[in-house]
Amino acid sequence: MAMSTAQTPGRPMRADARRNYDRLLGEARTAFAEHGTDASLEDIARRSGVGIGTLYRHFPNRHALMSAVFQEALGTLLTRSHELAEAENPCSGLVEWLGAIITHAGEYRGLAQALMSTSRDETSALSDCNVPLREAGARLLARAQASGTVRADVSIGDLMQLTNAIALAAEQAPEDPALAGRLLTLTLQGLKGPRAAGG
Repeated sequence: MAMSTAQTPGRPMRADARRNYDRLLGEARTAFAEHGTDASLEDIARRSGVGIGTLYRHFPNRHALMSAVFQEALGTLLTRSHELAEAENPCSGLVEWLGAIITHAGEYRGLAQALMSTSRDETSALSDCNVPLREAGARLLARAQASGTVRADVSIGDLMQLTNAIALAAEQAPEDPALAGRLLTLTLQGLKGPRAAGG
């Protein structure tokens, strides 16, 4: 599902370029997991056996590389959103999906901050992640609001910022693995609509 921002759409890469691209993605995924999303791009290129110029030909900036790395996880989140759109309880489906986003954002130190800072910036390569997530979440939110279990004045933009803020807070407190769950529970109290007021 990942694709290079530097390639013309529909134009296949040469075999050597594809190998370099795949190596860079693999090393970036490892480096981001070990060192966070601010890991050295020079080190990623070196560990991939290519020069920094090759990295930048495939990924013009850090956000482009991050976006490519996270496309697989994004696909999983989007698939899950489609499944949860059929949930018997729309509010529970929304909540489960928000929890999945928090878990994903917490897998790489710095990801939550990057997603928050680019959430409304369509010029950022991370919009390839932000826009589909926002659209998927908006569908789940609309369904929950239509059922009366989530307040009508809640926006998907606010929810996305809240989930990233929770992931960021949890990232800053690794000694408290239950923090994200507690913060999400607290947040949910403010989401409830009239039909959920009793529960």
